[in-house]
Amino acid sequence: MNNLVKNIEFSKVLNLRDLISYQENQVISRTIAQTPSANITLFSLDKGEGISSHVTSGDAVVQILDGTAEITIGDNVFNVKENETIVMPSGVPHGLEAHEKFKMLLTVVKH
Repeated sequence: MNNLVKNIEFSKVLNLRDLISYQENQVISRTIAQTPSANITLFSLDKGEGISSHVTSGDAVVQILDGTAEITIGDNVFNVKENETIVMPSGVPHGLEAHEKFKMLLTVVKH
């Protein structure tokens, strides 16, 4: 049987924040699951790094695991910190920038 979840240990209590490290001047990603209808990915971004504005075909749930992120959704800017969550709706331009380093879990549910 092929597991849908990958790059993470099964049947073990884990701290998601510890599963991805920071790298100087880089955006690091670690795919946890990828199917035609959903993607789950861990990200770490060093200070000054970002993901440029783009549009997705699914709703994107961002859970901040460490640090603070500046997230732009359409014309609105949000400062989201550790243990907070925001949803970026499909079809609306969104992007983010690290004013300080941060880690997030991104879950995209596609239409």
